[in-house]
Amino acid sequence: MEKFGLSQSARRAEDPRLLTGRGEYVDDGVPAGALRAFVLRSTVAHGRIAGLDVAAAEAMPGVAAVLTADSIEAADMVNHIGTSAITNRDGTKGATPQRPLLAKGRVRFVGEGVAMVVAETLAQARDAAEAIEVDIEDLDVKVDVAPGGSVVHEEAPDNVAYDWEKGDAAACDAALKAADRVVTLTVDDNRIICASLEPRGSWAEVVDGRVHVCVNGQGVWGVRDELAKVLGVDKADVRVTNPDVGGGFGMKGMSYPETFLVAHAARALGRPVRWMSDRTEAMLSDNAGRDLVCTAELGFDKDLKLVAYRSTNVANLGAYNSGYAQYIQSELFSKVMPGVYDVQACYMRSTGIFTNTTQVDAYRGAGRPEAIYVLERAMDFAAAELGVDRFELRRRSFIKAHQFPYASAMGETYDVGDFDRVLDRALAEGDVAGFDGRRAESAGRGKLRGLGACYYIESILGNPTEHAEIEFTEAGRVILYVGTQSNGQGHETVYRQFLAEDLGIDPDLVDIVQGDSDRIATGGGTGGSRSVTTQGSANRATAEKLIAEYSPFVADLLEVDAVAFEDGIFRAPGSNRVMKVIEAAAAAREAGRDDLLKIREKATLPARSFPNGCHLCEVEIDRDTGNLEVVKYTVVDDFGNLMNPMLAEGQVHGGVAQGIGQAVTEHVVYDEDGQLLTASFMDYGMPRAQAVPMIAFYSEPVPSTANVLGMKGCGEAGTVGAMAAVGNAAADALRPLGITKVDMPFTPARVWAMMQEQGPIAAE
Repeated sequence: MEKFGLSQSARRAEDPRLLTGRGEYVDDGVPAGALRAFVLRSTVAHGRIAGLDVAAAEAMPGVAAVLTADSIEAADMVNHIGTSAITNRDGTKGATPQRPLLAKGRVRFVGEGVAMVVAETLAQARDAAEAIEVDIEDLDVKVDVAPGGSVVHEEAPDNVAYDWEKGDAAACDAALKAADRVVTLTVDDNRIICASLEPRGSWAEVVDGRVHVCVNGQGVWGVRDELAKVLGVDKADVRVTNPDVGGGFGMKGMSYPETFLVAHAARALGRPVRWMSDRTEAMLSDNAGRDLVCTAELGFDKDLKLVAYRSTNVANLGAYNSGYAQYIQSELFSKVMPGVYDVQACYMRSTGIFTNTTQVDAYRGAGRPEAIYVLERAMDFAAAELGVDRFELRRRSFIKAHQFPYASAMGETYDVGDFDRVLDRALAEGDVAGFDGRRAESAGRGKLRGLGACYYIESILGNPTEHAEIEFTEAGRVILYVGTQSNGQGHETVYRQFLAEDLGIDPDLVDIVQGDSDRIATGGGTGGSRSVTTQGSANRATAEKLIAEYSPFVADLLEVDAVAFEDGIFRAPGSNRVMKVIEAAAAAREAGRDDLLKIREKATLPARSFPNGCHLCEVEIDRDTGNLEVVKYTVVDDFGNLMNPMLAEGQVHGGVAQGIGQAVTEHVVYDEDGQLLTASFMDYGMPRAQAVPMIAFYSEPVPSTANVLGMKGCGEAGTVGAMAAVGNAAADALRPLGITKVDMPFTPARVWAMMQEQGPIAAE
């Protein structure tokens, strides 16, 4: 038990199954005889549908149905999925135009579904889709991230979806005017494609009059509830399951039209229906990430302490509101907008813009990487402008350890932290003192070397309440029902560690059940780094309840007045009589105590936790080609108590890789007609292994007070810190050439162009 307890780097229990081809992903569990669905997508970014004739397609061999907006409305199904909106500066709600399941009247982005063909085989469905006659009259296209242009939705004049603010505008303006020095920086935060290992997919069947939808998502209950609304049935008549999921990253955390269409088709046809995206289809239709322009205005006093901060961003929402879209660059951005700095004169304004592009929504970090990116880029830029060491500038404005709990200007309460200590560790582990020597060595090889820093803070999000249920089976096994959904993070391993630690149960006896709305009553799903924090708290609360309910029963069995539970065993004080939990459960079954065979409890986090840490990145740039290589990367994180250090480090590595990907290689490009030019891996630069160096990871924990585990979520932290660290390293390498406007992605062509624009000095 000891080596498998919490805070141990136990090997992942999932890996033997997943790495030997025994995983059960969405396309593995399709019922026999399922029909295949194919979506005919718009090839026009903006246009009026003048004609749609599906008669020829319906007559094609093997075709069971062709769904259109008109046909699903005729079947009394709702032809749109839900959207949400924030409150504007003037008190009104943001625009909420309906997003149709299939386009009705107009198409608004390349890749929008126009019809779905359902046939015996995928080849037949594709052939039939080619027979559909679609007449689209082109309309002017809007692709830039700014108000104005061709109107995407009548509900949004000037294409402004929302205009939101937070903070004291007047106080911030006055503080900026009174500041001794003001530094302003505007940065582009480029659009990226999620490109999860497993594309989106779903299938549906009708069993005993109920519709069962299996989808590779990040939770089941929200999808179930929305399916019931769209289909016009009771929630009890809908079951949603999530199987193994090959990566989610936020992109799979919201609803998509195909999920509802296969459910409708299965009900209408009385046969299972399956749909699976291919890679280009995913790039066209999956929600994208980031895509905003941010401006930071930093005001410093005479001692160069930060005294005022104004942040302004304009964000691209794409053609429609996706699930959380309006909240990403507004509310979620604001959670960590002031970063780790003791500054109360803060103001933030965010404007969301509709464009004729694919929707933008949550992507690993969801607003927090964007907030930290602009702030930490601005801090490094300010240090250069003010002629002060970048680390010293940060220290002068750090929230100090004695100031916690700290109420930020954005209304968040940071519970604990010791930013100076974490920074000290990072400077030592990253050998910052030796950087000048490494820079000189790189120069001798004709390379420009830069050092970038980012001190980030993250806010875990999502539903603060989670449930857990422990069931003892007749076969002597234990089932743990959880409300979260693994997308590859290793939940099965760490949840088994909880039962080993708290109840002394052999982890090999434990089965984890997740992602099934029939077997689990409620749950918050996975997103916002909430899983182990919230589910772990619920697991512990359930274990404590189990011990309390079993104790009198075990005392009776042992014929003693009372028992204590220590080291995974019930013990009778003053006696050598003991009993393990598994033995007690077997005795409860024999005694007919069914009430002890299933124990359920919930836990609610009293507050958020705030992971934080320092990223140090070093890059080399080739003067002749502009090629940028990340050559050294160091991370020191404060995640509080680590439940499984190996899994935490793995999360950091993955997050940093995604941050490096956005900063160096990834970039979504649309042409002026709204055509996606980066719709395959031939054109879209996913980071390869050689683009990511070995990442040195260190833990410098300050246990959180916001949960019983003392932990802080780690799932998104790597990405939150990586973007600015890489960006600052690139800027530091190019600064000696006089280059000050440095924006992601740092592809060879873009970096080479920056150097050429600077003239002869860049070639020296």
